[in-house]
Parts: sequence; structure tokens; C-alpha cells
Amino acid sequence: MTEPRIAAVGDVHLAEDMRGRYRPRLHGIEDRADVLLVAGDLTRHGTMEEGRVAVGEFRDLPIPVVMVLGNHDYHSDAQGEIASMLRDIGVRVLMDESTVVDCDGTPVGIVGGKGFGGGFAGKSASEFGEREVKDFVRHTRHIADRWHAALTDLDTDHRVVLSHYSPVKETLTGEPPEIYPFLGSYLLAEAVDREGADLIVHGHAHLGVEKGLTPGGVRVRNVALPVLSRAYAVYCLDEDPEQY
Repeated sequence: MTEPRIAAVGDVHLAEDMRGRYRPRLHGIEDRADVLLVAGDLTRHGTMEEGRVAVGEFRDLPIPVVMVLGNHDYHSDAQGEIASMLRDIGVRVLMDESTVVDCDGTPVGIVGGKGFGGGFAGKSASEFGEREVKDFVRHTRHIADRWHAALTDLDTDHRVVLSHYSPVKETLTGEPPEIYPFLGSYLLAEAVDREGADLIVHGHAHLGVEKGLTPGGVRVRNVALPVLSRAYAVYCLDEDPEQY
């Protein structure tokens, strides 16, 4: 058995003018990777029409496809319908839950969800004050708790976490610091560090950088398409996090 190869991309922001333009960039992906992870923001405005474009671009790929939705995919309140369309073509759309993918004979557990914001240690929102602020932080904490539970339930040697929002501020470098609380939360990293994983991939931060680490040493990769400047990145799970 070879080490699992994980292809990942996010923030493809598909719309009618992109129909048929992203799919050719995935040609031959089966020779480079065992699974494709898509870190949300499949669409620009989360409409059903854009969802159908996404279905066309990701239909019938020769490797498994696992996705989460992003904030853009929620914009038109059609996220449930978009997820259903993608599941109908065999895509695994995760909403704070897990799945197991066979990567050339090696099972890889994947925990996925959109994530949410709140900021990072020392400069984050807290569950204090107005109900709206407390609800904001509690929403992220609830998501983090579900990730932790999903990781705990996985019985695989390899585990990957797929998110839209970032778990660390390092991959946000280049974004205005004022918007960091709306790009991710340290609570997401805490949940992963408690159980451990080989890799976290996320999107959302178009002006960020690719590489980071959680406080516990888990590799984090920002795979937003504008950051990668390529159709997708490929990561091998046997890479030493100390090198990054």
C-alpha cells in the first residue's frame, strides 16, 4: 500500500460563465491523487443555478470527491438543495460529520464541516454580553465539539479535517487583521489537537498563505484557489510536519 495522496482545493466560485471551464483542469487527477477534497465556496452566490454548474464540473470524477460548503454557498439559503444535488452524483458532502475513503487500499477518515469564525487566542470573541455575541461564539463551539466527537469515533490510522473557515491565523497572513474573526477560530484547532489528525485543509482566505500549523503540530493548508494559483494541491500524509 502506498501513502494516501490528498488533492484539495477551495473557493472555485463557480457560476454560469465558468461552466465547462474548471473541469478540464481536473484531467488526469487520478494519476496524482487518491481523493479530492473541496473546501467550500463552490459557488459565488449559492443559487440553485450555480449549484447545477458545480454538479457539472465535479460529476463522474475517477476518484472519490468529498466536499464541505462555504459561506457563499449559504448566501441564497439553498445550501440544503445544493448539497442534495451533489450527493445525488456521488459526492460526499460533510456537515460536521465524518466519512472513510479507501485510498489505494488505505482507509482515510475525513471529518468535514464549514467551520465558523470568532477569532484567535488573545484576540477573539467570548461568550459574554449581548445574546447575539454569545450565539456567535456558541455556534463555533458547537461545531468544534462535533468535530471532536467525529474524530473520536474514527477508527483509522490516517485522519484529515476539511473545513472552509481557518483553524489558525498563520494561513491568514495577507488578509486585513481586522477581518480575522470572520475568517476562522482557534476553537477549531483546539478540537483537532485534542484528538489529532494528519492534516487540516481549509479555504476562505483568498489573500492568505498556504502553510501553517496548529498549536499541537497538525499541518494546516489553505487551499483557496487564489492562494494555490493552480487547479488543486496534492499532499502526502507521510510528510513530516516538522518540515513546515
